[in-house]
Amino acid sequence: MGSYVHPKQAISCQWLEQLFNQLFLGTMSTRLIGGAEEPLYLPADDTCPYHRLYYREDYLSSALHEIAHWCIAGNERRLQVDFGYWYNPDGRTAQQQQQFEQVEVKPQAVEWHLSVAAGQRFHLSADNLHGEAGASDSFADAVCQQAQQYCAKGLPQRAQTLVEALQQHLGTPLCEPQRYSREQL
Repeated sequence: MGSYVHPKQAISCQWLEQLFNQLFLGTMSTRLIGGAEEPLYLPADDTCPYHRLYYREDYLSSALHEIAHWCIAGNERRLQVDFGYWYNPDGRTAQQQQQFEQVEVKPQAVEWHLSVAAGQRFHLSADNLHGEAGASDSFADAVCQQAQQYCAKGLPQRAQTLVEALQQHLGTPLCEPQRYSREQL
């Protein structure tokens, strides 16, 4: 069956920004912004009255990944720069990669759902091209299991809102657990 890819023209980052901002700027005071050199989340402060979710250049996969992190972050995390998470750049050791994988299971499972709803292919990311280790089999299995669990029990509310809006606008499929298997990665 393969990962679902929408048969129509791929959505643009600008279209996704407009949809996200329409859904969440007024309700969650959060704006999605492309064109950044590196992804970054900045909470509202004295210089800006809304939260800013920056994604890399004009990469749709970067936008979907950063949105996934935002969808999972709780109230306290959304008040911290980059949600208060640590980040070791590309070139992580095997131990650092294992820590990275532990915190990336849920965001990547949400990203997978967002990708399917957006008609885009999802790519599991180890985000460690120059490091000792790539994505482990256990990481891939955990992301699949979490994505399937989201089908059964539901996505976090903000993710569900965006998935439903994408499905409504694009006619992409509803959640089907078989779309979230190792064969689909």
